[in-house]
Amino acid sequence: MRGLQAEGGALVWQQQTSEKLVPGQVRVKVMAAGLNRADLLQKAGMYPPPAGVTSVLGLECAGEVIEVAEGTRWQVGDRVCALLAGGGMAEEVVVDERHLLSVPPNLSWAEAGAIPEVFSTAWLNIFELANARPGEKVLIHAGASGVGTAAIQLCKAQGNPCWVTVGSQDKLDACVALGAEGGALRQGGIAALQSEGPFDVVLDPVGANYAADHLDLLAVDGRWVLIGLMGGREAKLDLAKMLVKRTRLIGSTLRTRDADFKATLLADMEQRLMPLFAKGELKPLVAKTFSFEDASAAFDELASDQVIGKVILLREV
Repeated sequence: MRGLQAEGGALVWQQQTSEKLVPGQVRVKVMAAGLNRADLLQKAGMYPPPAGVTSVLGLECAGEVIEVAEGTRWQVGDRVCALLAGGGMAEEVVVDERHLLSVPPNLSWAEAGAIPEVFSTAWLNIFELANARPGEKVLIHAGASGVGTAAIQLCKAQGNPCWVTVGSQDKLDACVALGAEGGALRQGGIAALQSEGPFDVVLDPVGANYAADHLDLLAVDGRWVLIGLMGGREAKLDLAKMLVKRTRLIGSTLRTRDADFKATLLADMEQRLMPLFAKGELKPLVAKTFSFEDASAAFDELASDQVIGKVILLREV
């Protein structure tokens, strides 16, 4: 089978050896794969896969179960989506059966491929690690991204008013339409949100550029969850403010978590979130789709920073 890899900054389809299943695994025919900024970084040689993980790109996919090993609850023909440490941009993928979610019949393949990575990231960091309680205010940076649009919907569903930072008025309008209370354009600085705070939780993929302002924007006992470094890795902080406010700074990554942790996370999502997808109360926001053969254009689209929601690769059928 073929898989998409990065070589010297370029994307190359290469033949891969099909893995044999071991107990507890499932083989999925990939119908859709979501793009994430981690894929852009891996393509650029800046984010290698964890030890023992395939170099094939793709942290999430959706497709049809075509083979199962013993010890699984899935059957051939099931429609599923998968959270992966790599390998989603391929003709097929072998997955720990605990890392699959059943796809409701009302969702397309493109929508299903837009769920696993971004909704698990948003759910984990806002509601499990930061333990956002109903009514607490949440600030979401990069609100129009895949994670951002997922986080807005989750906050709305869980009763948490949220605000965003984005790069354009069109993106801000889209975030408000999804359920955000308002926000700020990053060009004007995030201190403009002072009047909307204080915020109980901040979901931060930016890092250094916004770090000092967070100490003013956060409430007492606020939780600042750092999930990325798009704005740099080194920041100067007034630790006295952190001390007085009892601020908790939580560093968080998902890709390198172990299999049991991911299994527990997805089991929680299956119980609490998937019924909301089935009822249409949560809906993955697909910005644009590309064929697998047009993967380079898809990567360029995501890198343009003009996307609202998710870019998805689709198998041509």
